[in-house]
Amino acid sequence: MADTLHFSDRELGPKPREEQDITPKAWGGIVAITHSLISTGALAIDFPKYGCDDGSAWITGTDQSAFSLAAQGHIPDLEWPLQTVKSDEDPFGPANCGPYAPQKEVILDFVEFCHRHVAQPIRQLHSYWGHYHFDFDREAGQESYRSDINRIFARNGVVYELRPDGTVERLAPPALRESLRSAVFCTGEATLDDLLEDSSTKFLNRDVKIRRESLEKLWDAWERLKTLDNPANKKLSITALLDKVSSEPTLRATVEAEAKELTRIGNDFQIRHTEVGKPLITDSGHVDYLFHRMFAFVLLLLEKR
Repeated sequence: MADTLHFSDRELGPKPREEQDITPKAWGGIVAITHSLISTGALAIDFPKYGCDDGSAWITGTDQSAFSLAAQGHIPDLEWPLQTVKSDEDPFGPANCGPYAPQKEVILDFVEFCHRHVAQPIRQLHSYWGHYHFDFDREAGQESYRSDINRIFARNGVVYELRPDGTVERLAPPALRESLRSAVFCTGEATLDDLLEDSSTKFLNRDVKIRRESLEKLWDAWERLKTLDNPANKKLSITALLDKVSSEPTLRATVEAEAKELTRIGNDFQIRHTEVGKPLITDSGHVDYLFHRMFAFVLLLLEKR
């Protein structure tokens, strides 16, 4: 979680992390951080500029041209110089004037790229020539960069987080966040554990295509769970599984109805099957809803089992 350094965070609490896109204001903050990295030499470890007049191979700053060319080589849709405003002269036309941010995939790729190449510069004054030589601490620089980026994300209510391994992860919806964070899958059945773990990992991916795969894995886990109590007879196995949830008749009937409905959803949409004519789930919010519904149901069954 980003540091709560602002009055509004302390007084009102953190802003809800619900924004699916990177807003122009959030992008502006990322651009400012990038300019600071270049000017302070924090990117010079991998994009060095050599300039000491005594002929030594000392790094004296960041080679901005090399950095920008490498960034665009890895992220072809990234514009350089980094743009935060579209003007009348822009080829997109006057209708698109004003604050601007690239597509979120471009921005998040760029954030990961910067994290990979950043390091804390350790400056040593070369008094004779009046400039600094640089040494670097990669780990400290990456930690500082993550803190700065995640503070921007948090302050703007963005649903992404830059992780210590340098990948951007999508935060789960608040209702699911704690369940996913604390979930340890130890069902006694290795295949079921793997399906649940794979599903949770894919659900947090920032790519909605991979997030859709989390539904497939979760529904596969549900089908696997159905057979654990009696592998030879799936119907009896499901009955035994649901009987463990509650002996109260109305709740037991409700749980059985939910089990049938979740099975229908898995069969009717492109979750477990990909036949032509079955609707494809493309909306990120719909993925959240379906994952949350099935995940809560599976957790209940595992708890009672």
